Amino acid sequence: MNIVRKINDELAIAGQITLVQLKQIADEGYKSVLNLRSPDETGLLANEQEKTEFLGLYYLNLPFKPQDIKDESTLQIFQRIGELPKPTVIHCDNSIRSVTIVLLYIALKQGISFDKALQKVINLGLI
Repeated sequence: MNIVRKINDELAIAGQITLVQLKQIADEGYKSVLNLRSPDETGLLANEQEKTEFLGLYYLNLPFKPQDIKDESTLQIFQRIGELPKPTVIHCDNSIRSVTIVLLYIALKQGISFDKALQKVINLGLI
């Protein structure tokens, strides 16, 4: 499946997932899906939470906008990622938000300061 990009044994990223891809995610052994999109964005999978949970996956929607990266809500997202059943797919519309959050999360777990990790993400052109 080329929409999901495995980052490590616990985390993968994706853009907007379809129902077929959601089924593949479940079949491949993922345990949870974190959606970073806001309910008012276009192109969402209708009833994504219901469909995800029907397939036996844990679902969480934590809307995130890149301009809010230094907001307290970002730290709450990191905390929730740590609590989610693994492996987890984190998705948004085009993978940019999801890769940003995952790279920052991994950097913080490795002991890199938030500001230093954020600068690396900025240098990659992700925000």
